Amino acid sequence: MNINDLQYQSGFRNHFASEALPGALPKGQNSPQRCPYGLYAEQLTGSAFTASRHQNLRSWLYRIRPSVAQSAYRPLSQGQVATAPPLEPAADPNQMRWDPLPIPEDPTDFVDGLLTVAVNGDAGAQAGCGVHLYTCNQDMHRRFFYNADGELLIVPQLGALRLRTELGELHVANGEIAVIPRGLKFQVRLGRGADAARGYICENYGSPLELPGLGPIGANGLANPRDFLSPEAAYEDLSGDFELVAKFSGRFWASHLDHSPLDVVAWHGNYAPYKYDLAKFNTINTVSFDHPDPSIFTVLTSPSNTPGMANVDFVIFPPRWMVAENTFRPPYFHRNLMSEFMGLIHGEYDAKAEGFLPGGASLHNCMSPHGPDADTFERATHAELTPQYQGDTLAFMFESRYVFQPTPTALEADFRQRDYVDVWAGLRSHFDPSMP
Repeated sequence: MNINDLQYQSGFRNHFASEALPGALPKGQNSPQRCPYGLYAEQLTGSAFTASRHQNLRSWLYRIRPSVAQSAYRPLSQGQVATAPPLEPAADPNQMRWDPLPIPEDPTDFVDGLLTVAVNGDAGAQAGCGVHLYTCNQDMHRRFFYNADGELLIVPQLGALRLRTELGELHVANGEIAVIPRGLKFQVRLGRGADAARGYICENYGSPLELPGLGPIGANGLANPRDFLSPEAAYEDLSGDFELVAKFSGRFWASHLDHSPLDVVAWHGNYAPYKYDLAKFNTINTVSFDHPDPSIFTVLTSPSNTPGMANVDFVIFPPRWMVAENTFRPPYFHRNLMSEFMGLIHGEYDAKAEGFLPGGASLHNCMSPHGPDADTFERATHAELTPQYQGDTLAFMFESRYVFQPTPTALEADFRQRDYVDVWAGLRSHFDPSMP
């Protein structure tokens, strides 16, 4: 199959087998003495070799040239990208919010358009995550990228993306997400009809993202495995001068190649990129009273070594019916053990009257109080509680057990809202001991 043709395979962490030329996959073994078509066998692993079978992640790639056919790496400027643990500044308990990251005026590709907002944990210890914004107005052509520090959860907010990976191609539209496994080489181009693109990235240093357990929910609900799509094999056999950028141990490195690295003719395994349409999330909600915990909106989770406490959860707040009776329907005021980074893909978020814009972001760290602003509180306490469809909304949250440490770039950014805390200034006392 030509790399420009799109085919997808359905399922989450299924074992896939895909070939772009008939007979390219060896029969009966992974690394025969001579592979079909004169290809090289190469294994890509995303877990320890001795991991339990259900946690073992690896794919065998059959490619025109092996990955070792490249020049030595040289240090490269990492721009506005940071990795945990940062040296300073110290983590901040203040609530923070940012306007959307401006689209660049100069030609900027995906790698050059990355900006780190916050990090937590320790990438070297494979714990925690980094939160980045991306914006680009130019395709990557002779440039490719891989991340050795973590897998990348990409959340487009403006403009579709065309992700060209070693294992095939993913078109990711607004309202969809994509996950690129740690170490997989890929290239980002603008999607159909897009002059520019902007969005969010969770760089997960910890265990790979997986579907959360359903527990008492039962067999159905939330995200379903069949709706996660991985690409079928596609390749290009191109010679020339190409650059491969690697993020390794918090720094950027570059290597030159005399061929495109997207030369995998066939592959099989369960370590693969995938995408998911958030509109297919089966939302669970209350049909009686009270506002349920946001854990019911978890799409993907990276577990930590403490049961029940995620390294990072990816949670969404999608369109849904609000029917709870005698209930304050927006998210309640709360202080959490977990730390929350939120973004808005489109529409409005029901806990904020204004200021939280599509493409914007907020950060509420461990035990920092937050909740609806003053205007939202007043409206919600006096609203007529009829069934209401909240349709124009799609927000998300990266929720982590580790405190987020904002970067100096994010703290000093012109698009940071330094008066964010004032949204709660109008919350006055309603206490009256004579009115039970």
